[in-house]
Amino acid sequence: MPSTVAVLGLGAMGVPMAQAMAPTLTVRAFDPDPGRRRLAQEHGVSVHATAREAVAGAGVVLLAVRDASQVEQVLLASDHGVLEVLEHGAAVVLTSTVGIDAVRELDEAMARSGALLVDAPVSGGPVRAGDGDLVVLVAGSPQARERAGNVLSAIGSTVTVVGDRPGDGQALKTVNQLLCGVHIAAAAEALALARRLGLDLRLALDALTQGAAHSFMLQDRGERMVQLVEGADPEVLSTVGIFVKDLSIVAEASRSAAVPTPVASAAEHLFRIAARMGQDRADDSTVLNTLIDPSSR
Repeated sequence: MPSTVAVLGLGAMGVPMAQAMAPTLTVRAFDPDPGRRRLAQEHGVSVHATAREAVAGAGVVLLAVRDASQVEQVLLASDHGVLEVLEHGAAVVLTSTVGIDAVRELDEAMARSGALLVDAPVSGGPVRAGDGDLVVLVAGSPQARERAGNVLSAIGSTVTVVGDRPGDGQALKTVNQLLCGVHIAAAAEALALARRLGLDLRLALDALTQGAAHSFMLQDRGERMVQLVEGADPEVLSTVGIFVKDLSIVAEASRSAAVPTPVASAAEHLFRIAARMGQDRADDSTVLNTLIDPSSR
């Protein structure tokens, strides 16, 4: 398996994934944002001036970008896309959540070029990414999965092979994001109600996370929601905009499958309201602000 991996995209997940791979692999990285490149360098990651420079000699390319349009730019753009300069048989590991159809179209384009696609959206957040402790939902041909095996094992403690067809990883990640978005919105509703009922929010959160109402999102985002009410700005670990995107993907998939998802639709509505309030780049826990008056904190 290749020992050199290029990481394209050094956002909240790209940098810690690069760090997690660095002890066992040669990591070459790029991001168009100079600030993100500097941050990666400060964390010991070798950074290059262009994406094409970063992929030179890499048998695997890991993409950690925001959406399908960025994937297309990185891989297929005529002036700087990397697909045409990849080694024959190189594997592209797509860790982003971009939707089922986008990945299947990309797989067709890559097959014509001789590159291999591993559809591998991840779940777990930046802290777990830095520990190599992500959940990775993998779909791709056996050849592609084998080619990328050392990268997948470096970033994930749980690597679930969903199937041989790229797009199936996105399908399972879509279901995952339905639950995550709903759980965050439900946590916001619960804490907004607790606050209006005059309860101590820290006491309420602690009690709720000890019983049947517990969820990861209640515990994790709930803590940041309490910080928000107390007047602090929560650290940005996953943005409102990410869930606007991901719940849009959920809505598209549900329409295509003719499965009603009214609860997910309600959660999407809250995140869209938060984005219109100017919180698109704020931590997703700030969706709480759609349910309380920020001036009354």
